[in-house]
Amino acid sequence: MNNLGYFRAAAASPAVHLADCAANASEIIAMAKAMSETAHPDLIVFPEMCVTGYSCGDLFHNDTLLAGALDALAEIADATRALPCTLLVGMPLRIAGTLYNCAVALSGGKPLGIVPKTYVPNYNEFYEKRWWAGAPANTVATTLLGHCVPFGTQQLFACGDALVGVEICEDLWTPAPPSGFAAMAGAHVIANLSASDDLIGKYSYLRTLIAQQSARCCCAYVYASAGYGESSTDLVFDGKTIIAENGRTLAANQRWSHESQWVVADIDLCAINRDRMHTGSFTDCARRNDTGTYTISAAVDVEPHSIPLAYRAIDPRPFVPADDENLNAHCDEIINIQVAGLCRRLDATRCRNLVVGISGGLDSTLALLVAVAAFDKLGLPRTGITGVTMPGFGTTSRTHDNAVTLMKRLGVATREISIVPAVMQHFSDIGHDAAIKDVTYENSQARQRTLLLMDIANQTGGMVLGTGDLSELALGWATYNGDHMSMYGVNAGVPKTLVAHLVAHFARTTSDDATRSTLLDIVDTPISPELLPPSADGTIAQVTEDLVGPYELHDFFLYHMLRFGFTPARVYAMALKAFDGAYSEDTIKHWLRTFYRRFFAQQFKRSCLPDGPKVGSVCLSPRGDWRMPSDACATMWLKECDTL
Repeated sequence: MNNLGYFRAAAASPAVHLADCAANASEIIAMAKAMSETAHPDLIVFPEMCVTGYSCGDLFHNDTLLAGALDALAEIADATRALPCTLLVGMPLRIAGTLYNCAVALSGGKPLGIVPKTYVPNYNEFYEKRWWAGAPANTVATTLLGHCVPFGTQQLFACGDALVGVEICEDLWTPAPPSGFAAMAGAHVIANLSASDDLIGKYSYLRTLIAQQSARCCCAYVYASAGYGESSTDLVFDGKTIIAENGRTLAANQRWSHESQWVVADIDLCAINRDRMHTGSFTDCARRNDTGTYTISAAVDVEPHSIPLAYRAIDPRPFVPADDENLNAHCDEIINIQVAGLCRRLDATRCRNLVVGISGGLDSTLALLVAVAAFDKLGLPRTGITGVTMPGFGTTSRTHDNAVTLMKRLGVATREISIVPAVMQHFSDIGHDAAIKDVTYENSQARQRTLLLMDIANQTGGMVLGTGDLSELALGWATYNGDHMSMYGVNAGVPKTLVAHLVAHFARTTSDDATRSTLLDIVDTPISPELLPPSADGTIAQVTEDLVGPYELHDFFLYHMLRFGFTPARVYAMALKAFDGAYSEDTIKHWLRTFYRRFFAQQFKRSCLPDGPKVGSVCLSPRGDWRMPSDACATMWLKECDTL
């Protein structure tokens, strides 16, 4: 199997033929065949009591209905011989004289196991204990359709690389859902067969509940509920189908259809396995809570999908929320974190002065804006912030003027010091030809600027505020002991794709038109270190993304490598879908290799980073989230890149 670590699951809500088991079997089989031909799921989850209908009432104690359900199950099981997937269907089953509300797993023409409902509700509109008993304490063997199968809650079903656990409707709503124990026993996917009626506000609550349970269990959650055709005597059923993964809804249907419906999603098993391995409290919880012994029944092997990511949306900008409302809230939260971190550092050091190098670029602008916000919060005069613009060989009038204008509009103290004379003297001292515009030519400027900032900080009794961002740290796009160094790196946790949005957020929220105009022009300015002379027309000649690659690609690579530990092949496949039409395959391959080469080679810079606030789930602090030896070899990663 080679599905790139994805597992395709479907949640189905067939139209119900109440108490007509044969018709329900036909509906289930037709849906399973249609889904197998079009979506090719590895697992299909059908609703609670879908073989009979949930609202049969006292008919559940009628032998005709029970016998019809068994006949229907045999028909569905036989149909699975031709289906390369596992089905979970709901039905009543009499075991040793007791009637249970059950989920039956079917694969390869036979039943794999029976999972009874653990918690049988008997309140409000529910009176299920009238018909069904709750699950027994132990899992035992029983016979179904001529096969010996496990019966009980302590069992999982192996579908390819995924282990599937099962709970039924009410089980999810309890303080200790069976899904938690199944997840601790190894289940990657939890299937919930449900027949939940709809009430005002219930759907929103349920979606939150499902998402939270998937997050709590570090798993995927596949929920299928009964729909049109159930009795409307007192209740109405809307046919909910929802698939969530680790706190996020992957797919959900449009409710209230009179037709059979389903949703499909590609579940990321690699991400689930990584989070469980990485999150020590998950395994600690499993050790502290006796999950008992779970039996594992193997389904038919999962076939490789021709398009492994067909039912998974891949966000090309994982650091940036897609909608404006969430983006604004995200920006507010990040800024508050940055400001709070800087305020605490100023208080802890009793420092009341800051020095910031202002280039007219995105990173220094964000650092200055955060500094101003921190000073305002502490009730300190903005003149305690010294903004220093340091024109060099590559400085353009656009960036210089924006830097000067911004400092004046914000009311900070300003200084302008040309680094050209000092750097030329330095070239003379070390015997470097200024006509040779190599790494020495460039880095000498960055180090001269840092020297000036450090000395001005000494003069003012302040500290130097670093401006470098997370993306630059990942790529090593900083001069060692130059702009690499500061006394507090306020942007260290912010990726480049977010920096522009944060500056734009400040622009949207300021009441000063001139400040807004300047900030928006900074956002539109090409990203550049401005270390090489401008073009003949005075525009920026050195564009960073031409040299190291597009930041949106590198941020994508960085997120999926660090957040989930994905392999180059997997990151590449995801990037192909995320950036389809934006970049060619060769372009993505080229910059992916560049990313890994630079990431490994530049760890030595990250190993001695100054302090700075963590703002998101990906962080490169050597004291926190990312501890990597500077001597680590990139060979295996680069070799995999070369095979793509």
